Amino acid sequence: MDLGLQIPDFTWPNGPAALGTELADVARRADEAGFAYLAVMDHFFQIPVVGPSEHDMLEAYTTLGFLAAHTERARLLTVITGAFYRHPGLLAKAVTTLDVLSGGRAMLGVGAGWNEEESRGLGFPFPPLAQRFELLEEALQYCLRMWSDDDGPFAGKHVTAERLLNVPQALSTPHPPIMIGGGGEKKTLRLVARYAQACNLFVTDELEHKLDVLRGHCAAEGRDYDDITKTAYLTLDAGENGEQADALIAELRRLRGLGIDAVLGSVPEVHDPKRLEIFGQRIIPEVAAL
Repeated sequence: MDLGLQIPDFTWPNGPAALGTELADVARRADEAGFAYLAVMDHFFQIPVVGPSEHDMLEAYTTLGFLAAHTERARLLTVITGAFYRHPGLLAKAVTTLDVLSGGRAMLGVGAGWNEEESRGLGFPFPPLAQRFELLEEALQYCLRMWSDDDGPFAGKHVTAERLLNVPQALSTPHPPIMIGGGGEKKTLRLVARYAQACNLFVTDELEHKLDVLRGHCAAEGRDYDDITKTAYLTLDAGENGEQADALIAELRRLRGLGIDAVLGSVPEVHDPKRLEIFGQRIIPEVAAL
């Protein structure tokens, strides 16, 4: 099993003036500890489950480019970009650029999106749910075309483009892996089976059922279920001094038994060096064998 670190909160004790230096240090420590993924949210306001809207939030792809410069191994992605946030040409170009400059370590983490507050606040369009799913599928088709040898026109329901030129091309082959986030059984997991190399689910009592639903969609799409990396989101809390490490490892072992290949999540007080040392010294070596 792999672990991934998501950094959802940038309201750190020393404030924005120290954030660049401290974030670079966290990225290096996470990379050296053996985290397989390094992720940020793609939001413009802080989300309620993490903190008040007014807490510090960095733009995702600028931040991932910064993280790329301070890491060598971890895959870099958002968990998760709302497909309606950016024109798919801009999204594909951003992920391609990240892939080239990181030496082939970018992933596209994408979903239908949900945060109406930040969209209304900043004046972004916030389409109805059905349209957001249409935009998601169209963005997936568009990005895959951008990462192909076909630079011809694109004609979708919501986007029309004359030439999908993408130079330089991504280094990842055949393209940066796509992770679709969300557990919707009729649409989201069907799109995973059709387009994605990874899914991201929440750890709930329905997790095993969601995996069964995905398996069914894979059968319907003629897709090998085992080709999809099954990831789940879980807060990675080993305690300030590792006092909760045993409980965390037990939960990771349980999730591996359900068929989860990787767990991504936040580490509380991640700016405290001790927190990541615990993962590098004990938790990651132990769960790597699961």
